[in-house]
Amino acid sequence: MDGIAGTLAAAAGMFAGTNIDDIIVLTVLFLSWRANAKPRPWQIWAGQYTGIAVLVLVSVVAALGLTIVPEDWVGLLGFIPFALGVKGLVSAFRARGDGQDTSSVVASGVASVAGVTIANGADNISVYTPVFRTIGTGPTLVTIAVFAIGVALWCAAGSWLGSHRKIIDLIERYGHLLVPVVFMTIGIVIVVESGVIAKIS
Repeated sequence: MDGIAGTLAAAAGMFAGTNIDDIIVLTVLFLSWRANAKPRPWQIWAGQYTGIAVLVLVSVVAALGLTIVPEDWVGLLGFIPFALGVKGLVSAFRARGDGQDTSSVVASGVASVAGVTIANGADNISVYTPVFRTIGTGPTLVTIAVFAIGVALWCAAGSWLGSHRKIIDLIERYGHLLVPVVFMTIGIVIVVESGVIAKIS
């Protein structure tokens, strides 16, 4: 029992520690839904689960000794949320120039939500891989199950945080700027912290 309890505690701590920044992303996505009806809640949930599943799969494969993406280059994934943010800003300014309603929609479907999740959590692979390599098959399956529960809790938390009327009003008024800027900032942080720019230059 101590073994299972220890695995559960370690898995919960690892998920929370490596995905705490996802709360911000999910909150912004749920705020975007409440202000603009996009992306829909099921798309946010499905995208988050898909993104985390990809990160876990890559980590498991890497733990088996195979390298899918060289660790030195995962920082390039930061360009995904950055590009989505730029696209959102361009669309908002174009709509305003045409006299249409501006929108704070940046991620509008399962694929784009999953892309942001993968980019934001790409550095998690370096944490998950050595853990999966050392704990064995049984504990790995338990850890993955805990991650699945963690995603549900994270989505529920993001939905709750994004349900406050004052914040929704703020997003409805300034979201065409705030939401894209948040995504661009996330992308920049990922790229800068990975040190990938130095490797390119």
